[in-house]
Amino acid sequence: MELGPSWRLLLLPALLRLLRGSVLDCPPTCHCSDTEIRCNRSHGGSFFPLLALQGGNGSLDLADLFSNITTIHVENWNGLQTLRDVDMELYTGLQRLTILNCNLRSVQSRVFARNLQLRYINLSQNPLLSLSWQLFQHLQLHELRLEGVPFECGCSIRWLQLWQQRGEAGLHTQQLFCRNGDANIRLNNMYIGSCGEYYCQYYSTSHVYPPLTHAITLTLVNVTRHDNGFQLRCIAENLVGMSDVLVHLHVLFPPSILTLSKPQRRHDTCVEFSVHAHPTPRLRWLRGGVEVPPSRVLWTLVEVERDHLEGCLTLRNPTHLDNGNYTLEASNVLGSTSRTVFSHFLPPPEPVDGLPVQQKQDFLFSRIHFLSGQVSMALELAGLAALLLLILLVLINKYGRRYKLVMKGPVAVMKSEEDSSPMRHSNYALTATCALEAGSDAVAMATDVQQMQRSSIILQRELGEGAFGKVFLAECGELSPGGELVAVKTLRDPSLAARQDFQQEAELLTALQHEHIVRFHGVCTDGEPLIMVFEYMKHGDLNKFLRAHGPDSLLVVDGQPLLPPASGELSMSQMLHVASQVAAGLAFLASQHFVHRDLATRNCLVGAALLVKIGDFGMSRDLYSSDYFRVGGHALLPVRWMPPESIVYRKFTTQSDVWSFAVVLWEIFSYGRQPWFHLSNSEVMEHVTQGGVLEQPRLCPRELYHLMLACWSTEPEQRLHIQEVHKLLSSMMRATPAYLDIQG
Repeated sequence: MELGPSWRLLLLPALLRLLRGSVLDCPPTCHCSDTEIRCNRSHGGSFFPLLALQGGNGSLDLADLFSNITTIHVENWNGLQTLRDVDMELYTGLQRLTILNCNLRSVQSRVFARNLQLRYINLSQNPLLSLSWQLFQHLQLHELRLEGVPFECGCSIRWLQLWQQRGEAGLHTQQLFCRNGDANIRLNNMYIGSCGEYYCQYYSTSHVYPPLTHAITLTLVNVTRHDNGFQLRCIAENLVGMSDVLVHLHVLFPPSILTLSKPQRRHDTCVEFSVHAHPTPRLRWLRGGVEVPPSRVLWTLVEVERDHLEGCLTLRNPTHLDNGNYTLEASNVLGSTSRTVFSHFLPPPEPVDGLPVQQKQDFLFSRIHFLSGQVSMALELAGLAALLLLILLVLINKYGRRYKLVMKGPVAVMKSEEDSSPMRHSNYALTATCALEAGSDAVAMATDVQQMQRSSIILQRELGEGAFGKVFLAECGELSPGGELVAVKTLRDPSLAARQDFQQEAELLTALQHEHIVRFHGVCTDGEPLIMVFEYMKHGDLNKFLRAHGPDSLLVVDGQPLLPPASGELSMSQMLHVASQVAAGLAFLASQHFVHRDLATRNCLVGAALLVKIGDFGMSRDLYSSDYFRVGGHALLPVRWMPPESIVYRKFTTQSDVWSFAVVLWEIFSYGRQPWFHLSNSEVMEHVTQGGVLEQPRLCPRELYHLMLACWSTEPEQRLHIQEVHKLLSSMMRATPAYLDIQG
């Protein structure tokens, strides 16, 4: 007799349970299920209760069966005196562990090394002889129960007292005691005056160390200029706890001029150069051995990043009189260097041959009078054309609104937050169009997108290269009478498909206007290349800003300070102010059903007065290549900022942005450190998908870290919404002293 499909479905679970029962058996005096082991009855066994093997069938993956266990409760096992490393290593999915009244005396040092999802531990009513904080340092414990443990007062439990005072792991809700001679005292009343401090600090070689300081001397050999900026991590540990600090290695070396190029014609003429030096060198330009001072027609633009300077000697409308050898001289306290380039701008004018000197002068004066007349006529015609254009604009404004023109070519669409259904830009008022390309397939730009005059944009220097094309620093005279610095993004690919992408991005950016989103000024489409114009944020991306304002570092030579320290690390209130601004920008994007997908400090920009905005010119993947990882031959992904559902299923929503924002919080309170810096990209993916989260930064308040954990829930619907996060950050910021402007 053959069973039908419905009978097969009914019998399959029973067969699986039978098969599992043939492989694993529940320990004696215990009750077991697929996810729990509960041993509540007295037992004299001296080993931790393990699921027992039966039948020897190795075809099943036993590690998977053990990893399904999330709860273990053991009570009254009087012979269980030691918890060993091997007892726990198979239960990789364990979340709750209770060992109650079991005569437990010792716990081996790496017993929880593989239980990364463990959140609750109860070791109450056990005569533990010792317990170290190092057992739990890699866990994200929500609760650690230790009632009824007869601790001995001393330095070995000083860490417990500190945790209880800080309210960590729920210890502040418990009545804990320790024995001081014959008396029992409350743990929070214990006073031990000589446990020692546990913090890292670094000094110059001439420093006189205070008492109880354990000093070590680190000698570095074969140090070169390429080691400048390298990070050294100092870790201090004792019975009380652990502390670490990052030290930036400062290598001092004289300048070297890496490049000095021939003049390049842009809007102005630029002589590009790059210099490598530390400390930052002084730059001078000489021509014919004489220093060339800056002026309105000749100046130097320089961008400094750590020990690398890039810049441009800019000349406005140079002539043949400016031809010659230009020498760049760079010097600091350790030396100087120079390099020369011959710059040819224009050939000299041809002489008027065959005429005496007086006749040459008469000829030149007659040419000047003729050209003056031509200029006057041109000015009159230009004035008449401007008047006619003004009249035409008035007529169009008065009568042209009656007609509604249709945008040619493919309609601009934007995807919903899960990329499942296209949503038309119905809020764009397409009352007129400006064609980007002639022909029946011309792409038109909605009139809501501001059109800017190419003549008003003066390129100054290149900032980098993004997804569309190069990005320049420029001056735009159309935004303010005196000109305003802007960032200009150009379109590299002239194809119709690229132009359509350019159009869609411009229309989307026009709709995304918010005080904490980098402002989009408009486009320039009268000629090639097509240009997008954004506001310029003077302090660059937030990651570099955080690294530059981390813990103070001091440059020393022979034990003496060489340069003043940096402008100081950010205060708690300043970091909360930065975080609140990023949250405000992200909350606006979420309200527009816009998913960022790549939120990180590298994609936020910092302006004057600590103003922070979300913005991305597409350059970060080149500058921060180690932050991206190519998964399965697909596009580069920022896996260190991605939640489990984005890593496994490539699913991005506003709630995946909330996860990324919590990582941004971690970056801010770690002064720009890379998340999971000690793991490779593939290890990060494995760790996150198994429930791992980042540890609490050393300077991060406990309340803020709890906020991060609420954003790192494995299930997206259980995470806080970004609007809630913004409100909580705003309330935390109001509870701290007002921040001080550190940048002008």
